Amino acid sequence: MDETRGPVVVTVQAIVTPGVTVTREDPGTEAAARLIDELSEALESITGASGRASSDPASLRGEGACFVLARDGTGTPVGCGGFRAFDDAPQVVEIKRMYARAGTRGVGAAVLAALEREAIAQGAREAWLETRRVNARAVGFYERQGYVVIPNYGRYAGREDAVCLGKSLPAAGASSGRTSSSDGARG
Repeated sequence: MDETRGPVVVTVQAIVTPGVTVTREDPGTEAAARLIDELSEALESITGASGRASSDPASLRGEGACFVLARDGTGTPVGCGGFRAFDDAPQVVEIKRMYARAGTRGVGAAVLAALEREAIAQGAREAWLETRRVNARAVGFYERQGYVVIPNYGRYAGREDAVCLGKSLPAAGASSGRTSSSDGARG
């Protein structure tokens, strides 16, 4: 929890997912670690790599960062995601460790919406991410959420197996006008 702002709490209405609550939490909690492990196993089966090498949970803590968990109506963790700002471009955040458990609907959209809202509140103007081209489900999910393919950046530059996506975020106080009923994502 951010002591200065308190937790980010987004309760998603029935139009997206009934009974899902997204809250800001530490990525080192047992629930977060369990979901991140599930994500890593899913990515390993889809892409051949777990994604652990490109994401340290510690990078999703502190200034310019955020990590959230989604819980269903019974309090069971069903999704997670985070972002971190780039050191050389603090108005750009990188979405990391996005995951929604198989069989859930709308959890990925709820997590991503919460992350985008917090990024905007922190002054971000763009959100970027990377996934593997072979992960067509994740690519399609992000495109349905308004992300577009951008040139591969940083460690992904020149990697044919990677696809980078980005989205312009509205200024703080502006409305994105976006509603979604899309499925969750892995990526």
